[in-house]
This record gives sequence, C-alpha cells and structure tokens, in this order.
Amino acid sequence: MAQHVRNNRMNSAQRNHREDRIISWTNDTEAPLPLLAFVAERLKDKSRTDLKAWLRHGHMRVDGQVTTAFDAPIPPGGRVEVNAGRPFVVLRNPRMQLVYEDDDVIVINKGYGLLSVGTQSHKKEESAYDILRTYVKEQNPRNKLYVVHRLDRDTSGLMMFAKSEEAQETLRHNWNNMVLDRLYVALLEGYVKEDSGFVKSRLAENSQFVVYSTDNPDEGKLALTRFNVLKRANGLSLVEFSLDTGRKNQIRVHASEMGHPISGDRKYGAKESRLHRLCLHARTLRFAHPVTRRDMRFELPVPTRFLQAVRTGSEAPVK
Repeated sequence: MAQHVRNNRMNSAQRNHREDRIISWTNDTEAPLPLLAFVAERLKDKSRTDLKAWLRHGHMRVDGQVTTAFDAPIPPGGRVEVNAGRPFVVLRNPRMQLVYEDDDVIVINKGYGLLSVGTQSHKKEESAYDILRTYVKEQNPRNKLYVVHRLDRDTSGLMMFAKSEEAQETLRHNWNNMVLDRLYVALLEGYVKEDSGFVKSRLAENSQFVVYSTDNPDEGKLALTRFNVLKRANGLSLVEFSLDTGRKNQIRVHASEMGHPISGDRKYGAKESRLHRLCLHARTLRFAHPVTRRDMRFELPVPTRFLQAVRTGSEAPVK
C-alpha cells in the first residue's frame, strides 16, 4: 500500500489553531474494506482507543467525505485520509452539501435559488463560490478556488469546482473529452409524446439575456440535447436529459421548443409553477479526474418532490 504524508503549514498570524498533518492511503485491493480496521493495520503505533477517538471527532475521511462510522466501506481505489493534527474542517451550509473533495476538485450538491458565481447585478448576494471559498480558506488561508462550470441559479444538483490552477486549466481546455456524462432530470408541462429522442439547434442570446434557436450559423452555437421520458402523470412528464454540448440554458430552451417547457420556467414559456421552483436538477456528473485521470462518477437521487408530482392521480399511458 502506498502511503503519502502531506503537511499544510498554516500562517499562525492568520490562523490561531493547529496545523493539518494528513496521512493518506489508497485501497489498492479489489474489494471494499472497513475503515477502522484499514487504518489500524497501517497505524500500528496508535492504540485502538486513540483511533476511535480520532474517528469520533472527525479526523478521518473516505474519498473526501468525513465519516464517524467505523465500518465505512473504502471502495477499490478509494482514498483514506487521517488528520493527525486536528479534525477536518467540515462544510455545513443549508444551501449546499459537499459530495466529494480532494486536493484538486470539489463536487457539491447546489440547492436551487443559489447563484453558482456572483454577478454584476447580484454583487451582494452569496453564491456557491463564496461559500466554498470561505470553506477552503478555513482549511488553509493559502487555498484557492477556481470556477470550472456553472449551473443556473434556479437549477439544483451536482456542480464541480477546481482547487488548483492545473485542474482548472485541464478541465477547461479538455471539457468535452473529460466530462463523460451529465444527466439532468426535469418536470415538463404536459405529456411528451415520444418516449425518447433529441433536439438539435444553434443557440444564441439576445440583449435581454434570453437564449433562442437560430438557423444562422454565424449567430448561434450548435447544441444537442437527448431526452428520455421516465413517467407521465398529473399533466406532467418526468424526463431525463443528457447533454452532448453545454450551452447556456440549453435544456430550458430545447424543452420549450419541444412544446413542453420546464415546470416553473416562466422565462421560457411555462404556464404554471407547480412546485414553486424551476424543476430542473443536475442528477449525474461523470468525468475523468484532471490530475489522476481516475473515472469519477457521482449521482444524486431524483428529488422527492419531482417523484411525488407524478406519483399520484391520473397516469398517462406510455405510447
């Protein structure tokens, strides 16, 4: 087993607390292994009592997630970190949840209504970037955070940031090759007739920041959206979307042009707001790690309220 020790030296004038002393390993077996037994085997100079205390107080994490479960499974290829200096800093914010973190990337579950990054018109409004930047600075004042991509303010779900300039540059310059899957789920108004298909057009944006399709190749950029209907009921269609391209408002525009705008999306023609939100959720994100090239896949469940909206009442027949 390969072992790596990393010291994050803290400027005592900036932070008046203990420094990180992180020891890490990778599970290079082909089977999941229980956390405490895995660590005990590698830190034989530590008593089981000490290791249990570290576990209880948040000194251990698996694949970027702090855990207090002694039998937390370490998947094959999974990374275990033990902080001998202090408990890991934990992100606690009601508007987002940390899904994964390492030295190079952070993956979050962003709540709807939260800006991805601050804008000129919303300078004083807290964004996902602001929250995460505060979090990484608490880990180490020298830490930085880099924007890789964005989600619309009212779209919830998986979003990634980079923690190193190298990771950001690699992802930005190789985005289409490194991002392997981006799946969204949405509630659309009405019953989509086809069970599956795609929408292809060139998208442009007007001076009012409304995106629209155009036939002019000099005006718009090519966008391709694939869809698969999961269920139809109560005047709504639960639809999964995948993106071959990543244009601004792409799913919203293409859903509207299908004749079935996303529920709650007044900007693109929705007539109602059944759940009082834009019903679009980034459910799956799969990418090649920008440094290790490891295949990284993250998936969230379909939001409970989306499922409830098509669970009861009259169900439309699938044609």
